[in-house]
Amino acid sequence: MKIYTRVGDQGMTKQVSGRMVAKTDAQIVALGNLDELESWLGYVVAVMGTTHTSERQELQDIQRKLYDLQADISVKRHRVMVPADTTDLENRIDEMMAELPPIKEFILPGGTSAGAALQYGRTVARRAERSAVKLNQEQPLAPEILTYLNRLSDFLFALARYVNWRDDYQEVPSKKR
Repeated sequence: MKIYTRVGDQGMTKQVSGRMVAKTDAQIVALGNLDELESWLGYVVAVMGTTHTSERQELQDIQRKLYDLQADISVKRHRVMVPADTTDLENRIDEMMAELPPIKEFILPGGTSAGAALQYGRTVARRAERSAVKLNQEQPLAPEILTYLNRLSDFLFALARYVNWRDDYQEVPSKKR
C-alpha cells in the first residue's frame, strides 16, 4: 500500500467530506496542531520510559481523546466530546495540585526530561487551542471542544510539576535571585 497520494502536491488537501481545500484552511491547521499535540504526548510517554506508569496511561488516554476531538471537528454529526471530559481533567488537576507544594511566583519551564517535555506539551496544547478558537469563528465547534482544549494545557502544566516533584526536582523561579 502506498502512503502517498500526490493530492497535496500543489498545496491542497481533501477534507473528510471530500471537499478540496488549501492546506492553510482553518480546519486543516487546527487538525494539524492537534495531531502535533497528540504526537508530542506520545514522545512524552516514551521519555517517561517505565516510570510514572499511571501518568503514562493518562497521557495515552488523552491521545485517544484527541482522536475523538479531531473527529468531532472534521466529521459532520460526530459528537463524542462531553462536559465530563473536562471535568475529569479538572478533578485530576485538583488531585495533583493538592499534593504539590504551592508556588508563589512563575517558574521556568523545565525540570526532568519528562517534566520539561510536558511543559513543552503545554505550549503545543495552547497553540492547538488557539487554532481551534480561530476555526470556531468560521465553523462553530461544540463548546466541549474549546473547554477541553483550554483545560488540557492546565492539566499538562500540573502534570509537569507533579512529575518533577515526584522525581525530586526543585522548581526554578523565573526571576533570578
